[in-house]
Parts: sequence; structure tokens; C-alpha cells
Amino acid sequence: LSQKKNPRDYRVGAWRIIKTSKSENLYLNPAMNGVIPKYLIHRLFPNSKFSVWIDAKIQLMIDPLLLIHSMLVVPGADIAISKHPFFVNTMEEAMATARWKKWGDVDGLRMQMETYCEHGLKPWSSHKLPYPTDVPDSALILRRHGVRSNLFSCFMFNELEAFNPRDQLAFAFVRDHINPMVKMNMFEVEVFEQVVVEYRHNLKKIETSSYEEQEEEQKQESLRTIQKEKRWLDHESWPLNSSSCRSYLMEMWG
Repeated sequence: LSQKKNPRDYRVGAWRIIKTSKSENLYLNPAMNGVIPKYLIHRLFPNSKFSVWIDAKIQLMIDPLLLIHSMLVVPGADIAISKHPFFVNTMEEAMATARWKKWGDVDGLRMQMETYCEHGLKPWSSHKLPYPTDVPDSALILRRHGVRSNLFSCFMFNELEAFNPRDQLAFAFVRDHINPMVKMNMFEVEVFEQVVVEYRHNLKKIETSSYEEQEEEQKQESLRTIQKEKRWLDHESWPLNSSSCRSYLMEMWG
């Protein structure tokens, strides 16, 4: 991302707005481009001490300085992020991602989960406390920039670049393996609902771009493949005996 104009020319009250322009070095996938400021914000603004990430679909209703104080400073946390309203285990989120077609490459999702299980990913249990869940709602992220949070963010970016930009899938794997251990304030969903207002995505039809055409072609190809083959998220057809996620699923399903 490159600065488009002198940042002093863009201000809203006390806030300085830094506009960015498209670069030839960005990713083809817009979702992956969004990951750059989401997880590498400490690289873009190396002198900043705190940062707040807000998804485009939500509007913050609380003074961000007050939020930083209450969510990070008072509890002494490196990162503050909301718990997911429905899921606790990473595999639940992976299955929902495939089921609701949030990511078209189902085989890629399976490979990602198999890789994580092979390298030690476990379902959530009381042994993971003080972390209360393995699945966050990453629409709102508050960070205290430091060694632990910066390391976590860099490792997250590496995983998202390697597999896909669905950050909820890589979250627990990175968090549980990072050293030093990141101090995380995973607050309740009710708190999230009080500090932000969530809006529906803009469904207005726009002119199809070359990337969108490629996405549609990939989606159609994925649907054709699904019709021909049994998918991995159907646990009845998943060869668990040869899967690295067998123990994970058996523990999750009880």
C-alpha cells in the first residue's frame, strides 16, 4: 500500500486520515489485500503503540481510546477480540466455512485442517484456559503493539497467505503455538454487540471485474466438483482412520 497524498490534507476532527492507492504488488484476491492492514498494521505504522481494526460491515459506537483503556490497558492484555457467537472449536468453523461457501476451495480447507491437526491442533478444553474459546469474531481487534502481539500478527499473516484469508481458521493454531504466550482478552459477544453496530454487506450489483469473473468460474467449478464427489465435511464419508484429524474429531464429538 502506498500513500496517495500528504496525510495532513485528510482530517476528520482530531483524526488524521491516510489514504492508500492500489499497487501492482498487491494480491489478486481483495480479501487477502485486507489482511495486510489487518495483521501487519504494526509494520505500516511502526511508531504506533495501539491499534483498532474495524471491519467495513461494522460501525464503532464507543470512543476508541476508552475502548483501548478498558479492553487492553486495564486487563494488561496484548490483544482484545470477541468470542465467536456460536462456535468454540476450529473444526466447527471450518465445516461452516465449507457448508456456507465462505471459501470455495473445500479441498484446500481440508488440507489446512489436516496440516494443523498433524502439527498439534487440539479442540478447545479447559487445558487451554485462560483462553475461553478457539474461535474469535475478528471483526473488531484491539492491539497493544509489542513483541507478543506483533509476533502473533506476523504468524497469522503467514498462515493466511499460505492457505486462505479466513483468519478464524488459523487463529487457535497460531495462538496455541506462539512463544512467548500472547495475553489475550477474549470478551463476550454481548460486549461486542454493545460497542459496535453491524450492517449488512452492500448487495448493490456492480459491473463485473475480471477478478469477479474468475471467482465465479472457480465457484462453478467447485460446485461441479461437489456434485461429483463426496466432500470431506460429511463425516460419514471422511476416512477417519487415515486422517490426522481423527483424534481431534473424536475428542470434539465426544
